Amino acid sequence: MSRRKDRERFQRMKEQNPDYVGFRGADTAVAAPPTPPPALESITCSVCQRRRNVPVDTLPEDRAEYVCLRCQDG
Repeated sequence: MSRRKDRERFQRMKEQNPDYVGFRGADTAVAAPPTPPPALESITCSVCQRRRNVPVDTLPEDRAEYVCLRCQDG
């Protein structure tokens, strides 16, 4: 893009929003800190006998009765 086109684009943006100061680079944006992944536990499905990694907070009290999502759907 030419310098003239850049200035024209900046002027259009400034007309739409008087507080617009222009692009200041990707490093100036404040990003939210990433959320940590949930703690997982490897558990065996009581129906299909496959090992599944499941979030700890969704596990039933009796681990032997766990049914995976795939078995619940079908």
